[in-house]
Amino acid sequence: MIGRIRGLLLEKTPGQALVECAGLGYEVDIPYTTFFHLPDTGQEVTLHTHFAVREDAQSLFGFTSLLDRNLFRLLIKVNGVGPKMAIGILSGLDAQQFIQCVEARDVNALVKLPGVGKKTAERLLIDMTDRIKQLEGLFAPSMPGQLVGGAVSSSPAAVPDPREEAEAALIALGYKPQEAAKAISKVAESGMNSEQLIRLALRNMIPAG
Repeated sequence: MIGRIRGLLLEKTPGQALVECAGLGYEVDIPYTTFFHLPDTGQEVTLHTHFAVREDAQSLFGFTSLLDRNLFRLLIKVNGVGPKMAIGILSGLDAQQFIQCVEARDVNALVKLPGVGKKTAERLLIDMTDRIKQLEGLFAPSMPGQLVGGAVSSSPAAVPDPREEAEAALIALGYKPQEAAKAISKVAESGMNSEQLIRLALRNMIPAG
């Protein structure tokens, strides 16, 4: 099991990072909550990883947060939730926000996520209620009145064109280009960064596919 990788960040795109370690370039699938916390290309990065092996593929999933990685491992144990859906869930909500959804039994917030229907959302709430106890010590207690699934107030790394970056992210999640463009236009306001646009758009869109 490859549990962590540290090396030079060669490339980063919504959904994937290329990390050079000991002369090898590792393609790492990442959620958007991780993408927005990556350093600039050419700098050193450390990712907590999960290595998945199937008959037809080997995939490496990476997260800047150990909490996100551990939550990902719990999510893929839920019946009907594979790595792709788990990445989609952690692209719309970071681990702390997902845990708040579970604690608040907030089905509506979960069905806003791409690919998550009402039955899957209800299953997640049931199955994850006990499982998230395994994450104790890695997340802060919920704060009264804190908005679940709300927009993040800031992003550590700015991007050249927030709207284009946000549209590309939604397309990668499975939405059609015209749907992505419409959703971003609907929520876009001056000064917003990519992460804010994506989060607000996801909250207003029906699940893809």
